[in-house]
Amino acid sequence: MGASFRLSMVEVSVAAAVVAFSALARPTAGQQSYTAPRTADGRPNLNGIWQAVNTANDDLLAHAARPALAVTPGPLGPVPAAPVLALGAEGGIPAGLSVVEGDTIPYKPEAIATKKANFENSLTRDPIIRCYLPGIPRATYMPHPFQIVQGTNTIMMMYEFAGATRAIHLDKVPSAPADTWMGHSNGRWEGDTLVVDVGSFTDQTWLDRSGDFHSDALQVVERYTRTGPDHLRYEATITDPKVFTRSWKISMPLYRRMEPNAQLLEYKCVEFVEELMYGHLRKQPINQHWEGDLVIPAGTLIFDLKRRPPVIQ
Repeated sequence: MGASFRLSMVEVSVAAAVVAFSALARPTAGQQSYTAPRTADGRPNLNGIWQAVNTANDDLLAHAARPALAVTPGPLGPVPAAPVLALGAEGGIPAGLSVVEGDTIPYKPEAIATKKANFENSLTRDPIIRCYLPGIPRATYMPHPFQIVQGTNTIMMMYEFAGATRAIHLDKVPSAPADTWMGHSNGRWEGDTLVVDVGSFTDQTWLDRSGDFHSDALQVVERYTRTGPDHLRYEATITDPKVFTRSWKISMPLYRRMEPNAQLLEYKCVEFVEELMYGHLRKQPINQHWEGDLVIPAGTLIFDLKRRPPVIQ
């Protein structure tokens, strides 16, 4: 009888804990009825510096931790590929939850092979490696802050990475004359939600560093909703009939940077990739090659530096 009583008490305690946790997880009435502060024209005030806190830039889908940005087969499983071996833990990919509705990206059968090849060659194919503009929606969930500056007819979004910017036109603006990396954004208000239709993209940007890609037919519909004093809910519906069988959606919270001196700092990384992109054009280029087994051990990167000795007067 005593054991049965104790077991019943444990069951009751567990049930109570589950109920309590569920109550905490559900939004309260106050959260559901949150009213955002207004700008002078009566619209929800989205001004501020915001940042995503997740691993969507690494992989939009749920994923386990990976040992490196690039891997190669090893005796007991994948190991870091030679080009990123020296990065150690800093070159790893942390595990993350999915931001994709249904945790599925509906690729067409012929597009799956391109996605796989992108993943396997991300060090040379990912546009971010060369400091190219990140595009939309990726600019929103890169691990860098961005700033919203809200006007009556135009909303500016400025991103720390690569100095990227875009204007969201709330008035009627003709379509862009050419496709661009950041696309062409037209916005409107649906109640307290800013809805942005983005098109006129090139096919050069990726959706994450795991090789998820799109074509120049990409259309993105974004939704920004103020859900609390320091939170935005971000949703993006992605449509690309050349690559995907149907539209699909991502969603995540965005958090306000709360430092008293919060500001967008400069990260114009173009000069950081000059050697990668143009080093082969040097009169005396740095000669680099790999020696050793690339699997066991993972090889050694050799730099042959040949420079003219200084002239002594």
